[in-house]
Amino acid sequence: MADAVRRVDYYYATLPNRAGQGARILDMFRKEGVNLLAVHAFPDGNKAQIDFFPEDSRAFLRAAKKADLKVSPRRTAFLVRGKDRIGAVAKVLGKLGDAGINVTALDAVAMGDRYGAIVWVRRDKVNRAARVLGAKR
Repeated sequence: MADAVRRVDYYYATLPNRAGQGARILDMFRKEGVNLLAVHAFPDGNKAQIDFFPEDSRAFLRAAKKADLKVSPRRTAFLVRGKDRIGAVAKVLGKLGDAGINVTALDAVAMGDRYGAIVWVRRDKVNRAARVLGAKR
């Protein structure tokens, strides 16, 4: 089975870097019925940035507004998934590198015989990266 690459919307929010903040926000989205394809969070001093990858951006934005959660404008990244194998992520990065597209961030994980990755590129390179990776919407 070939890797599947999907072009996805994401939004980020900045929250206090305190225990329970992520759980509170994720539970709010759960209660609102918002399915998140991925979540990425990291500390930034006394704050934390959380990137949300919603399945349905409209539902996500409605829930964020209802909770008075200030989120960034829509951004774009890529979700990659496929059968885990040695060099799977290297192959994805190689395609981008060969096309002269710098990866600005990457998260990847294997679970059983499958792997998944989030790939971020500069906004001005998104369309080109989508073509290079054969990304679907």
